[in-house]
Amino acid sequence: MGDLLESVGSGGPILAVLALLSLVSLTVIVVKWVELWPVLSGEDARARALALWQQGKPAEAQKALADRAPADRVLAFAMAGLQQSLPPALLQSELERRGSAELSVMNQRIRLLELTAMVSPLLGLLGTVLGMIQSFQELELAEGAANASVLAGGIWQALLTTAAGLLVAIPAAIAAGLFSARIERAAQSIERADHCLDRRSVFPPGV
Repeated sequence: MGDLLESVGSGGPILAVLALLSLVSLTVIVVKWVELWPVLSGEDARARALALWQQGKPAEAQKALADRAPADRVLAFAMAGLQQSLPPALLQSELERRGSAELSVMNQRIRLLELTAMVSPLLGLLGTVLGMIQSFQELELAEGAANASVLAGGIWQALLTTAAGLLVAIPAAIAAGLFSARIERAAQSIERADHCLDRRSVFPPGV
C-alpha cells in the first residue's frame, strides 16, 4: 500500500483520504440498509389492526401490530393514548414528537453519505491539480528535455485521484438518494398512522 501511494507522488495522501472515506461510506451504507429495511413493513398488519379496532377489539388490535416499522409504534401509541383517554391536544403533540424522533433516527448518518458524495470529487480534483503542478515543475527543472513518457506518466498519476474521487462519490450519492426516498415513504406511513386519530373515520364510538 505504501509503495502504491509513493508511486502516485503528491496524489498519495489524497488517495489515502479517499480510501478512508470509501471504507466509512461502505460501512454506513451496509448499516443503513439493515436499519431501513423494515421501515416500510407491516402495512397489512396495520390495516388488520385498524379493522379490529373498528370492531371494538382494542386489545387484539394492539397485538396485531408487528412493532417493526416506525408507523407501527406511532399507531400503537395512538391506540394506547385513546384507550387512556388522553386529551386530544396532548395526544397529537406526543404523536408528532414521536414521529419526529423516528424520522431523526432514520436520518442518522445520511448526511455523512451526502457529504462524502460532495467532498470526494473535490478531493480527487485537488489531487489532480497537485499532480499536474508537480509534473510541470519536473518539466521546468528538466528545461524542456524531459521525456514525453515521463510527463505522460505524471499526468495519469494525477488523473488517478479524480477517478478515485468519483468511484467513492458515486456509490455514496446513489445510496443517499435511495435511503432518503425510503425514509420519505416511511414518513408518509407515519403520517397515515397519525391521521388514524380521527375518531369519526377510524375509531368506533365510545373508544
